[in-house]
Amino acid sequence: MTEQTIRPLPPPDDDAHPDVVVSLGTDHHSFDRLVRWIDDCARRRRDLRFLVQHGHSIAPTVAAGVPFLPGEDLGEHMREARVVVTHGGPATIVQARGVGRLPIVVPRDPELREHVDDHQLSFVRRLEETGRVRSCATLHQLSSFIDRALSAPEEFRVSPHGEDTARAALRTGELVDLLTGIGDGTAPASSPHTAEVPDTWPEVTVVVPTRDRPELLRRTLRAISAQDYPGRVTSIVVFDNDQPDPSLACSEGDRPVRVVTNTLTPGLAGARNTGVLAADTDLVAFCDDDDTWLPGKLRAQVRVMLDEPGTEVVCCGIRVVYDKVEAVRTLDRTSITFGDLLGSRLTELHPSTFLIRRRAMVGGCGTVSEEIPGSYGEDYELLLRLARRGPVRNVPEAGVRVLWHRRSHFSGRWRTISTALRWLLERYPEFALVPRGYARVAGQIAFAEAAAGHRRAALRWTGTTIRHRPTEGRAYLALAVVCGVPAGWVLRALHLRGRGL
Repeated sequence: MTEQTIRPLPPPDDDAHPDVVVSLGTDHHSFDRLVRWIDDCARRRRDLRFLVQHGHSIAPTVAAGVPFLPGEDLGEHMREARVVVTHGGPATIVQARGVGRLPIVVPRDPELREHVDDHQLSFVRRLEETGRVRSCATLHQLSSFIDRALSAPEEFRVSPHGEDTARAALRTGELVDLLTGIGDGTAPASSPHTAEVPDTWPEVTVVVPTRDRPELLRRTLRAISAQDYPGRVTSIVVFDNDQPDPSLACSEGDRPVRVVTNTLTPGLAGARNTGVLAADTDLVAFCDDDDTWLPGKLRAQVRVMLDEPGTEVVCCGIRVVYDKVEAVRTLDRTSITFGDLLGSRLTELHPSTFLIRRRAMVGGCGTVSEEIPGSYGEDYELLLRLARRGPVRNVPEAGVRVLWHRRSHFSGRWRTISTALRWLLERYPEFALVPRGYARVAGQIAFAEAAAGHRRAALRWTGTTIRHRPTEGRAYLALAVVCGVPAGWVLRALHLRGRGL
């Protein structure tokens, strides 16, 4: 089930609205605990009609349930309900107060793996202190609040008009959302699978950095040219520390190719930026010179951009090819937040899948960072900055074939990898708020130091990793390399499963 799945209820008559409406938002973490609590309440109060918008959590077995609802429908049910129960998402709380309901709020608990961190707990606690919500942490409290709301409804009503409190909560929530990825319980307004075919398709520029891989480069350009996309697609091939090949240039048809030389910092970041700055289209895509696009990749992503004009970046899944073994890597959700990316690199979001609005970089959050040592992880760092501005959208289908091989640019460059990852931790102190994410990066550093033969540094970073998250597997892979297991063996075993470090 993805975030674009909408299962609207049949049009109700005036008496069909539920008595108790529960919204768990759209966050991909399950909140099964609250669903079970509501089922318990529904068993006890058979005289009440319950409706649970449960998102990615389990469906209720006693109460009525629906994964997602259009925003207007959810708001209407809240307005007509006698009781509104929500998770600790700012947007959901604001929606309830906006229709005149004082919500009963159960915040997600990261210790129960209901969220990435404890921001909902802190946020709801502050709102509770000022009387803006009724917070509860146990089934008994929830049941008591529901009974109280039914017997004294005036205590659970607020003015829906001119609500300064709601606006303040929303402003606070926008900051919280950077780390928590909170949704409001509504599905996206439209879906790329149901939208109408546009009359015109926007032109797209594809930036292809390259260095000394002419055969792979030509294969990449052929795949771009073969896109099942009605609009014009211009490829800008950026030669980095390499003699350009003018024979690739082509100005005819709707698949022209331009050849330029990296005029910025040598390396992948400078090459990408040279192409981005040379582009004159609103939409810019990346594709590495050893990867190939599948035919429908661009059409599916542009459709998302057209359906959601506020979207600034769209990714898709990949097919990883290593040593003649192919593995499919896709995400089953359509929206990724800053908090998600702190917790996990989400390697499915490969740079060769990026489709970005150029203005989001140029004049927005900035182009690809040329400060990162060796340009390692420049794609991930760009995603973090873009996700700070708004969710990264994702097409949950494979659209790119990614080739992992021994000629990959960073193969064996362990000192560069370690230095770049330490730069990332220093640049983004938010990692300290997400132990799982900090441990992941620290574990990568430990492995890189071990692979480089720096035993003492490897052990130090291994200890840091385990302190932040004892179950982080990269720490133990690093220890294996310290003990003599070749790093290449470890990477090969991971790559054969379509996984990276």
